[in-house]
Amino acid sequence: MHHGPMQRTTSDRLRQLIDTILDALDERIEGDELAKRAYLSRFHFDRLVRSGLGEAPVTFRRRLLLERAAWQLLHASSVTEAGLNAGYNSTEAFSRAFTRAFGMAPSRFATHLALEQPAARAGFKLSAPNGIHFHPPGGLHIPGHDRSTTMDLTDRLLSHDAWVTERLLELAAQLADAELDREIRPGHVVFRFDGPEGSVRAMLANHVFAKEVWIAAISGHEFPNGEDKSIAALRARHALAAARLRELVRGIDARGEWDDAFVDALCDPPQSFSYGAVIAHIVSHAAHRRAVLLGALRELGVPEVDSGDPIDWEMRLAR
Repeated sequence: MHHGPMQRTTSDRLRQLIDTILDALDERIEGDELAKRAYLSRFHFDRLVRSGLGEAPVTFRRRLLLERAAWQLLHASSVTEAGLNAGYNSTEAFSRAFTRAFGMAPSRFATHLALEQPAARAGFKLSAPNGIHFHPPGGLHIPGHDRSTTMDLTDRLLSHDAWVTERLLELAAQLADAELDREIRPGHVVFRFDGPEGSVRAMLANHVFAKEVWIAAISGHEFPNGEDKSIAALRARHALAAARLRELVRGIDARGEWDDAFVDALCDPPQSFSYGAVIAHIVSHAAHRRAVLLGALRELGVPEVDSGDPIDWEMRLAR
């Protein structure tokens, strides 16, 4: 499902409210103070949180504290200590609240789950209308908007590579030809048959060309022409190669052909490779080349060079 601007804005605001509650988890403050920290009236704070989470703020906070207490009990905390950490002034009050929530006294909780299978030690989670739970040792587990039972890691890595490479090309376009061709990494070689790639232009050209060559080998097309190494040409070539590579990989995955082999007629002499090994090869060496390029661009004084980290990339997409 596509999330439009209004949905994303609403989601971001709810996340801010959740963070407000989480930041105050260990403070014994009332709802009025929480609302004040969110720059809202108590009425609007409660309404927004209840609407977004299906729980009132006080209920949400109390459940997280009880889940954390349950996890602490599973990790050798005493009942008294867990109760104090959960904000209860007396062990009796904590025991009553814990028993109502988990169906057994905290003094029995750890012993009971120890008799179960190891997976049952995740039993500190209470039923929640929003899927948000305490995440050890001190965070939250927040479900994503679009739920799926699997994540295609290869597809995500290729999407990340495509985005970062486009960003690298965009940044490189700020450099004059003399800087693009400067030997900033003299003698740098990734593969002997690719030759030295000591300059930013050579690194970028080999990074793009490597994809084009493997796409030709996998799909049975002719050897690509990689002669035009201007930044404009590299950007156009990369846009096509990145899209085509993801398309090929998705087809391989859909057909279950990861362990199938193909003969690469572009090699001299021809060689046999499995699809899985080739895609792993592409992903691994693309990551290496990107890291070298990021460092080279920084040394050349290009401003606002990104980290290249997939976490930062995903956060950018979310924003």
